Amino acid sequence: MASILLPGLAAALLLGACHGAAPAGAPPVNVVALPVHAAAADAGVATRYPVEAAAHDSTMMSFRVAGQLVERKVRLGDTVHRGDVLARLDSIDAEKQLAAASAALTAAEHRLVFANQQLERDRAQQAQDLIAASQLEQSADSYAAALAARDQASSQSVVAGNALRYHTLVADHDGVITSENADTGQVVAAGQAVYGLAWSGDVDVVLDVAASDLAHIARGQSADVTFFALPGRRFAARVRDIAPDADPQSRTYRIKLTLAGHSPEVRLGMTGSATLAAATSRTPATGTARFEIPATALFHRGKDPAVWIVTADRSTLALRPVTVLGYTERTVTIGSGLAEGDTVVVAGVHTVFDGEHVTPVKPLFTDETAQPATSAPSP
Repeated sequence: MASILLPGLAAALLLGACHGAAPAGAPPVNVVALPVHAAAADAGVATRYPVEAAAHDSTMMSFRVAGQLVERKVRLGDTVHRGDVLARLDSIDAEKQLAAASAALTAAEHRLVFANQQLERDRAQQAQDLIAASQLEQSADSYAAALAARDQASSQSVVAGNALRYHTLVADHDGVITSENADTGQVVAAGQAVYGLAWSGDVDVVLDVAASDLAHIARGQSADVTFFALPGRRFAARVRDIAPDADPQSRTYRIKLTLAGHSPEVRLGMTGSATLAAATSRTPATGTARFEIPATALFHRGKDPAVWIVTADRSTLALRPVTVLGYTERTVTIGSGLAEGDTVVVAGVHTVFDGEHVTPVKPLFTDETAQPATSAPSP
């Protein structure tokens, strides 16, 4: 019996010794992390937006009278100069009205000449007491009526001449035809658009921004504009107009920039990007620092936002609650919870755990959004 128990006891002792040994420590895990640096709460932010070139001024060309469109002299994309004829309406009726008005004016002028001659004769005869005073008064009345009729006929002749002139559509500025809105043979109403005309000269750059970005945009703010069709070229611009209300569909605000100087190589409709220079925020300063971190660094414990911090000894992770002030496409603005120089995990935040031993490493490439952002990424 003793010979049977001794081997079992030895095996049990050996097994107990193995079970009580401390396990070997796990090696540190590499995590992508970067130190954060505070920016003043009222510091400006340079932001990049997609843009499109547009005319500084444009008008819809239309006839001032109704009629049938019988001739179009320009087409979409044509360059026109001030005074060029763009289109014509059927003017037969207008020509006849002008002829009738001219004939009425001629008759009125003849009647005025006769009335003036009669008045002069009656004045001479009345001075010699050859006619009654009442006859002179009648001559004076006839002259006044003839003068008024001449003036009326003259005004009607001018109106008829203008009506005939309005049957010809003439460019009032140098520019480019941007749209055709009526066809030959069509009967158009007075004021109905026939052509769109973009004026030559200054070129605008238009962009749309969210309501949250309006605090960083002001009239006169400088910008740097590039176009995809003109690689290597940069154009200076300034904010000219800020829409007072949002677009009903997109709920964004239209911003217009004006390019500095004349740039004929910039054609209407070109697309590119504009970087608005940093502008002081119009929101009150809170007196605290804020931090811009990549959106990939944000973690949530339940509903509460937090970030993973590499502890001071740079060996373990700790989850720290933070307060989020705002979001952009790729960054998050942190108002509290971070301190200058904290090392924050910026990738893989859902694969680590509290107290894990880590080795922080920098990203393999430089990304503007990985640092405290001074500009949003290009669209």
